Amino acid sequence: MTLNDHNPIAHFQKWFHEVDKAYPEDETNIMLLSTIGLDGYPKNRVVLLKRFTWEGFVFFTNYNSEKGKAIAANHNVSLHFNWSNAKRNVLILGKAHKIASNLSDGYFDSRPQGSKIATWASYQSDIILSREILDTRFRYYQNLFTNQDIPRPEYWGGYIIKPNYLEFKEYTTAKEYSDITLYTLKADYSWSKHRKYDHNH
Repeated sequence: MTLNDHNPIAHFQKWFHEVDKAYPEDETNIMLLSTIGLDGYPKNRVVLLKRFTWEGFVFFTNYNSEKGKAIAANHNVSLHFNWSNAKRNVLILGKAHKIASNLSDGYFDSRPQGSKIATWASYQSDIILSREILDTRFRYYQNLFTNQDIPRPEYWGGYIIKPNYLEFKEYTTAKEYSDITLYTLKADYSWSKHRKYDHNH
């Protein structure tokens, strides 16, 4: 696909690979995930984009974490990529859904041994009394899974963010205005594409 197809994923793919090649220090796959917390307040945290497809953007986490509980209560989320050296950023609004179990299994199997054990040992988003408790749990699961494959816990897996709005912003060399391309998902699941310019402050 090309940008003329009015497909924002093609636009994202182009920018992602351009930034990743030219500015690897921007750590291209870092994104800010925003959810509406159970207390009604918006909350942000940094997560890693693991893959993107024509359907959406995938990351992995503990389903029992604060963000997992927030998503279960309200699927509406936003993502933000800030590629400062490239003078580009991308805002994405959409709905988060759990991916298929076999896809989460496949990614979990590819992780290092220590990361797998840490997933079992972690009290995600819960308060613990001391670091010693966490270390003890880590050693327990380390011994438990000695010389065997480590299964994926049911409480850990992936989400896909299916977008309905994307905003691509690029700052001009003169830094006087921003060039912004907007994509909005229509009722027939095609995309409308618009362009605007904002003055920088």
